[in-house]
Amino acid sequence: MNGARAGSLYDEAIEFVSGYAPGGTRPGEHGKTDGQIIAERLAQYELDPELHGAVGAKLDELSVVASTSSHRREPTPGVNAALAAVAQEGWTSALLTGNSPTRARAKLSGAGIDTDAFDWEHSFFGDRARQRSEITAAARAALLDQPSVIIGDTPSDDLAAATAGIPFIAVATGIFSVDDLRETGAVVVLDDLVSGLSELRSTLRSLVE
Repeated sequence: MNGARAGSLYDEAIEFVSGYAPGGTRPGEHGKTDGQIIAERLAQYELDPELHGAVGAKLDELSVVASTSSHRREPTPGVNAALAAVAQEGWTSALLTGNSPTRARAKLSGAGIDTDAFDWEHSFFGDRARQRSEITAAARAALLDQPSVIIGDTPSDDLAAATAGIPFIAVATGIFSVDDLRETGAVVVLDDLVSGLSELRSTLRSLVE
C-alpha cells in the first residue's frame, strides 16, 4: 500500500515539517515500513532524525485527508468476503502493518473495508519500526503460543514471518507476481482472494487447528 501517490505523502510531510522541498517523484516503496521510509528519507535529505515523530504525525493527517478524497483506493477483490469467512470460522483477523494505526485505519476505510473486522488491540504497527521483522517479532512475543498465520503480498512479508517463526500465506494481489511469491517460503501462493478463498480457508484450518 505504498504506491506512487502514497509515496508522495512522505515527502509532503517532510516538506511541511522541515521546510525542505524534495525534488522529483519517488517510486512506490512496497514492503517497507513507515518508520523505515521516513528514516531513510530524512537521512537522504540530510535532515535531523529527530524530526521523525513530527513527520509521522503529519503523514497521519495527510493520509486521513487522502482517504476521503479523489485518491480513494479500491478494495482488493475478495478481501471483504475473506474477512467474513475468517470470522465465520471463529478466527480473529488482526493487522501486522508497516503503517501507523491512524494510517492503517484511513487506508482501510478509504478502500471500503470494514475496520471493525480487525482486532485492533492485538494488531501491530510499523510507524517507528525500521524493519518489518521488528513488527512480527513483537507480535510473536505478545501472542506467545497462540496459533498465528501471516497473509501478505510481498517477499518482505515472508522474511518478516520467517524471522518470527510464523507461517506465511502469499496472495498475488500486489505488484509481485505468483512466480515472484513462489520464490518465498510461503506455505501456499494464491492468485487472488476470489478464486483462492476456498484454498485459503483449508490452508488456515491445517495451520491453526
